[in-house]
Amino acid sequence: MGDQPNILFVDDEDSIRLTLPPLLQSYGFEVTSAATVAEALDLITRHKFDVLISDLNIGHPGDGFTVVSAMRSHQPNALRFILTAYPAFESALEAIREEVHDYFVKPTETEVLVGKIRSKLAQRSPDQSRIRQRLTQVIRANRESVVENWLQAVQKDSEISSIPVPDSERKEHVPLLLEVATDVAEGKELTADNRKAYVRHGAIRYRQGYTVPLLIREARLLQASLADCIQRNFTAIEMNYLVPDTIHFMGTIDALLEDSARGFIQQANSERASRSRRK
Repeated sequence: MGDQPNILFVDDEDSIRLTLPPLLQSYGFEVTSAATVAEALDLITRHKFDVLISDLNIGHPGDGFTVVSAMRSHQPNALRFILTAYPAFESALEAIREEVHDYFVKPTETEVLVGKIRSKLAQRSPDQSRIRQRLTQVIRANRESVVENWLQAVQKDSEISSIPVPDSERKEHVPLLLEVATDVAEGKELTADNRKAYVRHGAIRYRQGYTVPLLIREARLLQASLADCIQRNFTAIEMNYLVPDTIHFMGTIDALLEDSARGFIQQANSERASRSRRK
């Protein structure tokens, strides 16, 4: 490779890989093409690039961001562009400006693409992006706000808030749940003690006057509070871990909800049997 800017172009469509790279080369760029995420990741680790142009959906929806994140991690000074066939995606891209430098909507005029690349190259400075954190770190740092946002949502729910439970008792299980979900996302197993604690939580909710649908609604409101935290801190989160960490968080809440429901039903059956014996 010579002194020309080096571009890594990633797209799974053969027709685009056969037409766009030669056009870019005619404008003085060196272009290396990749058809898959795996191929792109291998090239990023072995060669230096000045520019990445990646399709948004390579093999699966949104996996272009895997390539973008890898380029940002391995070569932070390289420009990162996304190609998308969906103009409506603009709003989402606006939320992650720190991840990509710009985007182009297919089909893009070659002159427009070249002009933007040259303009960004001329303005390029060493990457000053802040260090990103895993979702688990973000949740730990924002745990109190997650709990308080959840409590506010619960207080706005007419059915749940009609149950006379002090706020301190209503929310006392949430910090533990967040801590357990964080541990699971980081690779720890859900322990028997964790599950027993939420069986007891279900029994307590029965005695407080809840119903199973309200147990479920509380859990959904917590998931919504977590989603709000993710949205507010999106640009601070490491993209490579975002999806698996989110899946683990939501999955742990669902698993412990099942244990709470089991404890609720066991308590209901126990009290019903006790009343029958007294008759």
